Amino acid sequence: MIAFVHRALVSMLCVCAFGLAAPKAAWAALEVDITQGVVQPMPLAVTDFDVGETPDPQQIGKQMAEVIRADLERSGLFRSLNPEAFVEQSPSVDVQPRFVDWRAIKAQALINGRVQILDDNRMQVEFRLWDVYAGQQMVGLQFAARTESWRRIAHKIADAVYERITGESGYFDTRIVFIAESGGRAKRVKRLAIMDQDGANLTYLTDGSYTVLTPRFSPTQQQITYMSYRGGVPRVYLFDIETGRQEAIQSGSRMTFAPRFAPDGKAVVYSQEQGGDSDVFLMDLRSHKRVQLTRSPAIDTSPSFSPDGKRIVFNSDRGGSPQLYVMNIDGSGVKRISFGSGSYMTPVWSPRGDLIAFTKQRAGKFHIGVMRPDGSGERILTTSYLDEGPTWAPNGRVLMFFRENPGGDPYLMQVDLTGKNLQRVKGVGAASDPAWSPLLN
Repeated sequence: MIAFVHRALVSMLCVCAFGLAAPKAAWAALEVDITQGVVQPMPLAVTDFDVGETPDPQQIGKQMAEVIRADLERSGLFRSLNPEAFVEQSPSVDVQPRFVDWRAIKAQALINGRVQILDDNRMQVEFRLWDVYAGQQMVGLQFAARTESWRRIAHKIADAVYERITGESGYFDTRIVFIAESGGRAKRVKRLAIMDQDGANLTYLTDGSYTVLTPRFSPTQQQITYMSYRGGVPRVYLFDIETGRQEAIQSGSRMTFAPRFAPDGKAVVYSQEQGGDSDVFLMDLRSHKRVQLTRSPAIDTSPSFSPDGKRIVFNSDRGGSPQLYVMNIDGSGVKRISFGSGSYMTPVWSPRGDLIAFTKQRAGKFHIGVMRPDGSGERILTTSYLDEGPTWAPNGRVLMFFRENPGGDPYLMQVDLTGKNLQRVKGVGAASDPAWSPLLN
């Protein structure tokens, strides 16, 4: 059993909502306009969570507040106020804050909480979100968990705050699987690795004795699919996160690559080498029955399901250069959707179903962009020497990808749909091929 796995460690329960939430009309939820630029960040205050008289050698209350602040600030929608400016220090969750003190420092929202460390290596965490100007509570929740799960509790609190204020689901209680790279260019080591979305709890899943590429999360299970050179022949593998078990989805001498799970987690779509070209295949993971979806004398690759599981987007050079195409789940109805100048690659359908992200190469530069599933509304979000491999946060509002500068190592970046909130992912070194997990249970 791999000791880092969240499901094995975490016994977490959202016990209840408490207190009186303010009517929705008392708070105008932020609206993220994905075409008009970033919203002015909302100033909010997050106090260190009170631990009372309980010994707290790890300073869990302080660290939880720091994680919450960092999560919300990374979204680009919030600006965390400096705790040194707080007039009222760590107000109790049992009484209303002195709102006049928080208005004085221009806070629009206040988050405070309490941590109780119990005797059996467990803790109970309460938090409240306050609308400072309306003088009302917006959210009040209580969690129970093992003490080592304090970071996950903090991420869940940030998700609850994000959702209540913006009206969108959060994405902080998630993980990223990626390729950790090390060594020189001639002897590059590429290991499968996993971490929390903020770069914490980094763990390596493979030892680097063979190259791995393009990992992807299952939407429903503790599984990853990826391409591996294990055994000498590039093949698509499944990796069970809880047990560490790895298995190829098929045998034989033909190369298989670029896998992704179906939305229900019961099938994998991937590419297979076919005499110098490649076609897209679909495999049922229970029966191992394969269906060939494309049959063109071209390179068809990088398939990705729509969230309803009815369509697949992929890229193909059947028209002379790599472009994006959409087809039905049975391979029928193939339609080209990209018509801009340049080459289009690595498409991935948004969890919301409204957009398809892609890598575009044009005029010696690489770009991360999005378009609607019919090919309209193309927008470029990033441009650099090499930007590649976008992956969606589970709420469909943020993209992660990897960037590489001339002569340098690749590293992870993220950007929201405005294209304005571009930032490097901290806590990880040379890395490529990120894939975002669904929200954890």
